Amino acid sequence: MAYKYKERYLKVGKAWQDDDGFKHPYNWSSSWSADDLKKWGVSVEADEDTSYDNRFYWAKGIERKLADENVVDEDGKAVIDSRTGKQMVQLGLKSNWIAQTKTTANGLLSSSDWYVTRKAEADTAIPSDISKYRTDVRTASKTIEDKINGCADLDAFKALFVVPTDSDGEPTGNAPIYDFPDEV
Repeated sequence: MAYKYKERYLKVGKAWQDDDGFKHPYNWSSSWSADDLKKWGVSVEADEDTSYDNRFYWAKGIERKLADENVVDEDGKAVIDSRTGKQMVQLGLKSNWIAQTKTTANGLLSSSDWYVTRKAEADTAIPSDISKYRTDVRTASKTIEDKINGCADLDAFKALFVVPTDSDGEPTGNAPIYDFPDEV
């Protein structure tokens, strides 16, 4: 349930102050009856009214940006990172998910990296199924990155997370954002 005082959402387990300056304790939500809520002007909303998918939204109705953005202060001046001396950048969904895709690919490849090391050090052949799997992982990573970069808006980006299904609603594959080959 979501609790609302006038136009402001209240956080359960946190004290709050009403417009008359009265401070309500942190345990108001667990100790108040329905009559108490009404008396203090607190309304109750169903969860679906305040839910949002935090992969795509910062908060209800506030979309995350697809592209990176330079960080500026309230006067529009660049915010400089004290460590690098360069303007700070807020990474967008595309940059974050491309990084995640690369991390996933790296993790999938790491279990067979020893074959590559052995090949370099002892000139021992890499089994063909391992070589094919490694190529397939790199190809899948590039395909996913291209799909991410090809998204023109948030709806297109969200579509990358949809699992394909058949007419009975059964999954027929992976969501495009997770479409890596099965491990060998």
